[in-house]
Amino acid sequence: MPAVSKGDGMRGLAVFISDIRNCKSKEAEIKRINKELANIRSKFKGDKALDGYSKKKYVCKLLFIFLLGHDIDFGHMEAVNLLSSNKYTEKQIGYLFISVLVNSNSELIRLINNAIKNDLSSRNPTFMCLALHCIANVGSREMAEAFAGEIPRILVAGDTMDSVKQSAALCLLRLYKASPDLVLMGEWTSRVVHLLNDQHMGVVTAAISLITCLSSKNPDEFKTCVSLAVSRLSRIVSSASTDLQDYTYYFVPAPWLSCKLLRLLQCYPPPEDGAVKGRLVECLETILNKAQEPPKSKKVQHSNAKNAILFEAISLIIHYDSEPNLLVRACNQLGQFLQHRETNLRYLALESMCTLASSEFSHEAVKTHIETVINALKTERDVSVRQRAADLLYAMCDRSNAKQIVAEMLSYLETADYSIREEMVLKVAILAEKYAVDYSWYVDTILNLIRIAGDYVSEEVWYRVIQIVINRDDVQGYAAKTVFEALQAPACHENMVKVGGYILGEFGNLIAGDPRSSPLVQFNLLHSKFHLCSVPTRALLLSAYIKFINLFPETKATIQEVLRSDSQIRNSDVELQQRAVEYLKLSSIASTDVLATVLEEMPPFPERESSILAKLKKKKGPGAVSVELEDGKERGELNGGGDRGGDAAIAASNASTPSPSADLLGLRSTAPVSGTTPSAGSLLVDVFSEAGPSATSAGVNDDGFLSSAPPTVASEDPAPPLPESDELLNKFVCKNNGVLFENQLLQIGIKSEYRQNLGRMYLFYGNKTSVQFVSFNTTVSCPGELQSQLNVQTKTVEPLVEGGAQVQQVINIECLTDFIDAPLLNIKFRYGGALQNISLKLPVTINKFFQPTEMAAADFFQRWKQLSQPQQEAQKIFKASHGMDTEVLKAKLLGLGTALLENVDPNPENYVCAGVIQTKAQQVGCLLRLEPNAQAQPGEQMYRLTLRSSKDTVSQRVCDLLAEQF
Repeated sequence: MPAVSKGDGMRGLAVFISDIRNCKSKEAEIKRINKELANIRSKFKGDKALDGYSKKKYVCKLLFIFLLGHDIDFGHMEAVNLLSSNKYTEKQIGYLFISVLVNSNSELIRLINNAIKNDLSSRNPTFMCLALHCIANVGSREMAEAFAGEIPRILVAGDTMDSVKQSAALCLLRLYKASPDLVLMGEWTSRVVHLLNDQHMGVVTAAISLITCLSSKNPDEFKTCVSLAVSRLSRIVSSASTDLQDYTYYFVPAPWLSCKLLRLLQCYPPPEDGAVKGRLVECLETILNKAQEPPKSKKVQHSNAKNAILFEAISLIIHYDSEPNLLVRACNQLGQFLQHRETNLRYLALESMCTLASSEFSHEAVKTHIETVINALKTERDVSVRQRAADLLYAMCDRSNAKQIVAEMLSYLETADYSIREEMVLKVAILAEKYAVDYSWYVDTILNLIRIAGDYVSEEVWYRVIQIVINRDDVQGYAAKTVFEALQAPACHENMVKVGGYILGEFGNLIAGDPRSSPLVQFNLLHSKFHLCSVPTRALLLSAYIKFINLFPETKATIQEVLRSDSQIRNSDVELQQRAVEYLKLSSIASTDVLATVLEEMPPFPERESSILAKLKKKKGPGAVSVELEDGKERGELNGGGDRGGDAAIAASNASTPSPSADLLGLRSTAPVSGTTPSAGSLLVDVFSEAGPSATSAGVNDDGFLSSAPPTVASEDPAPPLPESDELLNKFVCKNNGVLFENQLLQIGIKSEYRQNLGRMYLFYGNKTSVQFVSFNTTVSCPGELQSQLNVQTKTVEPLVEGGAQVQQVINIECLTDFIDAPLLNIKFRYGGALQNISLKLPVTINKFFQPTEMAAADFFQRWKQLSQPQQEAQKIFKASHGMDTEVLKAKLLGLGTALLENVDPNPENYVCAGVIQTKAQQVGCLLRLEPNAQAQPGEQMYRLTLRSSKDTVSQRVCDLLAEQF
């Protein structure tokens, strides 16, 4: 870079900055800035032409004013004029002003592009670098369109200076990240890859950043870079610190380049060429050897650089997972860091060992550090390090050490941070179940878990212990005895009461022979907890009581007395009152045989994946649970440690001879977990499909709508609906407008209107990126019976959606008869060359075709009695998800489409509605009654929703839809 001459100091700028700094108040600063702006404006508009120095000075002042937070609306043209100057300082200020103040929509962009082209073709390396820096700083799509073809040529040209090559590589990287569809390497691919052999280390460092980004998107196109990267890495690793004098950092040769090379190699599988693979293994061994050498400096910079290369090398070893010797050495090296005084190193070591624990080659080596990890769990001051220690214990657990690890995790739970307790509980529950040889140990562990961290034991955990106890005859008696003893504690967590109520209700007879746990003692113990519990737990206990009447007839009178008490049959909670009344009647009028049939023991649960494992996956993200099998393949074991072959044989025998308890974790199941929450990237289905967008085969009518016979169907199978489709659909049951779907690329808005049995829907597809969507295509299909229930016509949409733009689609809907399912909307388009394939459920539900009907009280109840057949009524009792706000309730009922009838129900707190669903085939009258239990405590409030209509399917569907809204 040229030296700045003494005359370029711009004294006027220095004086102005000094004046601003000396201002005593904001008003004084604004006054000084306005004065300066007026002076600059007059200079720019004056008759006297300004020389380059004056333009530069005034443009610098404008830039400084802008950086202070003030708007600048002039001076842009003067800055553009500075680009044509032959003086470095003037051109530099011009580019600086443009990079900061000029946006991609500016009218001056063409003039700026011309000036940049002139500088790129000037062959002056300083001017070329300034131009490349400006392109990268602005990074707009217009810049990419103008220069994406020129910059690769500059990058690979033989006569380009090294400093320019560095700038060109980083500039191209910036443009590729902003507009990947415009930066096409094509013929330049091979020459760009060969920059890894460049003599100038700065060029190699810049080029490898570009190649790594390109390789991650197009690995096959750049696979030749592997051998070159290995070669370059070998030269760096084997060199002495004096060989790369200019690129040695605290006695570590080229640490940044080494890390980048190792990261690039992680984009590819192990090299197939034996010579290349051997050289790479030699490099990795050398890095591990150097880590053992005494440090050449006590400075922290030296150890940081050295450890950065080591951890990147270990990441590559883990990525390959094919060299047992290297994996074990890496594990031993990480083990040395577990007690290092640097917290960050301990954290990184624990995190890397978590991954190593999943490798069959290094799992045993990881287990040797169990005592150190347990000590870290107990003594670490940093909660994030303790959490990594817990993760590592979970990952290294197998049959040989399960009891020790579970015991240590339970011990830690008593003092664990609240932020990680729930996750710890899930892990303990999974490990206890997975490695339980003796299921009495499993029952003890889970009950201990409830005792220690009851507030963090989710429903999935105590559901699971009940499921396993019911499925295993050999543990039922022990479970009943253990839970009976646990309930005798003065302070007993509610989850323990739930487990106790369920198990004693099913298997209390197994311990009833002992006078200390006689039927009456069991009942009194349970009932002593009744008044302390929430409504759902009380409901469970009432069910346990009626089970007791079946198991122990001698308790019948005592339990009936409890059920007959006012606190039960007159309970303010509808659910408890209904249970008490029904159970009392059942115990009074049913014969012993009928009672035994109705209240027989729960049958074994069907085999399925553990709900606890599903919850942990949901919490940690897909692929984060290292204990589970993926597609029947794990780290060489099914159920624990040293006897891997034997466990596999046991699993095989279980597969051929299923038992009620076989595979309770669902380890052999290949079905995905529906509860898993997708990551941001996984919201787009079928991103990497090679198939193009589907073309519709239906004709187009005169109105521009696709013909509806048959309904529009894509020429290839659309993606399955997103997991959250039902949730998105439920949001629109009581409203017609809003945002249906949104991810990082696309937003879909919706606006709809309905009259009689007809509806019209407007969909708005918004492109949230700066890159255009090409081959944009949408189809609406009616699956199964819906084809004969709905008539859907769609208007074609433009195939090109510009960046930041929005297109509209109109859909006409005719309801032929009542329906349950919703039409499927499939959207396909290409973004950056990759096909995006998204399927959603259109929010078209049966209630959209309601016509509100006003009725008097007498008419309402007369019609209500007429619809008294059992199949005409649907009823749900459910817990309130939100507060019982009167206005919100009314708004939702009106949004449903019915008429809200005032002063009809004798209870003023109840809501009644009436409406007629209009279909082409028939009209279905519908009456609704919603009874809220507003007097209950928050968290215990309930609703009873009753629907009656002249068609049973309509009653049930509307009831199901509306129950999700409250």
